[in-house]
Amino acid sequence: MLITLTGYMGCGKSTVGSLVADALGCPFLDLDALIEKKAGKTIPQIFAADGEAAFRQLEKKLLEETVKKHAGGTAVLALGGGTVTVPGAPALLHEKTLCIWLRATLETLLSRLDGGTGNRPLSGEGFAERLTAREPLYEQAARIVLDTDGCTPEEIADEIIISCL
Repeated sequence: MLITLTGYMGCGKSTVGSLVADALGCPFLDLDALIEKKAGKTIPQIFAADGEAAFRQLEKKLLEETVKKHAGGTAVLALGGGTVTVPGAPALLHEKTLCIWLRATLETLLSRLDGGTGNRPLSGEGFAERLTAREPLYEQAARIVLDTDGCTPEEIADEIIISCL
């Protein structure tokens, strides 16, 4: 079973995903890291040089390949915050993976990001609006929704492991 973690930037997908994979003794994959490796450049560099559309095309290709590759085994995949905006991604995630939405409020996300979003693409102006626009897509993709406000990464990982047993 491929466990996918979705949610907005700052919700803890990578941190929690690594904890879950360690506990289950399976591989942990990060879609953003797979994209950077394939492209040979960082995500901000991809956005700057090639634009968001090219980034989303590569993201879709690698998502489909990863889902297919891990269909018969156990692995944990942390998705990018915008993966659900790729056409067909919510349905693919819902149908072919155990997709878990790590839901958090805007206030929690901003506090986890220390009020700033660093060099993440699409992180500045419109942060709250993008969160609101993506929430229905996270809902479509998810089989399980976990509210993460006030929880530590370890507590969230424990909830996921309980959900998988």
